[in-house]
Amino acid sequence: MSLKKVCVVYETVPCRALGLVLRYVGGRVLVTEVLPESQAELDEVVLAGDVLDEINGRSLRNACGGQAGAALQKLKGQPLSLRLLRWRWHDGGVFAPLLPYLKVLKEKDPGFQLQHGPRRAARRDPRRLQGGRLLYKLRYLGRTGVGKAGGKEVLEQGIPAVLRRRLPAREVLFDVKETEVLIQEKTSSKVLFRYAYPEISCVGRRLGSSNLFAFCIAVSPESPEGSTFDCLVFESNSEQECEEIIKRIAAGFKHTEWFV
Repeated sequence: MSLKKVCVVYETVPCRALGLVLRYVGGRVLVTEVLPESQAELDEVVLAGDVLDEINGRSLRNACGGQAGAALQKLKGQPLSLRLLRWRWHDGGVFAPLLPYLKVLKEKDPGFQLQHGPRRAARRDPRRLQGGRLLYKLRYLGRTGVGKAGGKEVLEQGIPAVLRRRLPAREVLFDVKETEVLIQEKTSSKVLFRYAYPEISCVGRRLGSSNLFAFCIAVSPESPEGSTFDCLVFESNSEQECEEIIKRIAAGFKHTEWFV
């Protein structure tokens, strides 16, 4: 029986906490829960019931209690590469070699449930999935300079300033990735903007504008006079979508650590 069908490598960015609850059963490290709003849930790879087999090439077979947690703690702030054994076989049933471990886990933790798919994906609108990623179809309304202040309060001035210019809206695909925000032209897929989270100073929307949101980015940080900021404004398709995008960008601020 080939393990290729159940093995997967999960690579993630440096983060404060991965968000996995682990249990040791017979020398195996089983994931019992993927915590809500954690980096692991955002990445949508690990499912409750999967086996954590390796961390950065280090085997966890015959692991004793706490070994995986200690390894993750030592690697805190570094990129992680995790090798997983999927609980789910290609026919949708449980991968047979894992049945004894899952049976013992269920006895120890009666409330445990196998996770059949990412929770976030189940809550989202599948019509925007493209190439395995969620791309929002938005309208880019323009950008304007907002001076040397890059806090959320400048959005109240930046958004109306862009609207007053009445520039033609551009249809874009907006991707909130693990380490950056990527905006492409919808028709050509040409990359218009790409900003890592440390380049974004704030994100939010203006009161009374339910479908509009904006974020500010630093411009010419190497300037002797210091950084100035630009405000980029987008129109979403609904208030719910607008809030979802803002929260996902905010989660990027929260979960990503950068070291120099």
